[in-house]
This record gives sequence, structure tokens and C-alpha cells, in this order.
Amino acid sequence: QVQLVESGGGLVQAGDSLRLSCAASGRTSSMYSVGWFRQAPGKEREFVANIRLRSAYPQYRDSVKGRFTIARDNAKNTVSLQMYSLKPEDTALYYCAVMTGPWEETDQGKYVYWGQGTQVTVSS
Repeated sequence: QVQLVESGGGLVQAGDSLRLSCAASGRTSSMYSVGWFRQAPGKEREFVANIRLRSAYPQYRDSVKGRFTIARDNAKNTVSLQMYSLKPEDTALYYCAVMTGPWEETDQGKYVYWGQGTQVTVSS
């Protein structure tokens, strides 16, 4: 089992920045990659970004490319999501999740462990 705890969410204005963090504990040796997802009210949860823990290879959804940066610190078992130039449409509950093998990173069904989420609210 892997336990995940997200932090760093909050209420900000459009154009501001936030840094989310995902701390993993437990059987962290089973982790292959970590993804960030988000779910806005009334909408389905969507893929935001993913990073492979060995290679640090990142992937992003198109709408956050150039504004969000995902990074990992394997020594601390943490993955961060630095978000710049936030927009009201970025408002959502953000989750981190763990994939234990080399599956399609955007497929939510391939993620085995999930955190409880951290709220990000961007006002206009």
C-alpha cells in the first residue's frame, strides 16, 4: 500500500502561482510514476500531469503546458506541481495518484493509489 497526502492548495487570484505537493509513504518502491488529476464542480476528473520517477519524464495536458511544472524528489518521496499564471478555469480539487507500471499515463484507471485531494480556487 502507498499512502498519499496532498498539500499546498488555496485561494488565489488569476495570474498568481501555487505549488502543490504530494507526499508518499508506505510501499514507495512499487511506484513507477505519479500523476496529478483535477476535478471541477460538475465536471469529470481530468488528467493534468504525470512524471516517471526514474527518468523524470513529464507529461502535461495541453491547457497547462507552459504554465505548470511537475517535479519529483525521490529521496523525499514527494512530487510537486508548480502552477503559474493560474486561471479561473484551473479551479478544482487536485489529486495525486500513483501508477505502479508503465501504463498510459492519462488513463485514470491505471492509477492504483489516490490521495484525498487539495482544493485550488482561482478568482477572477
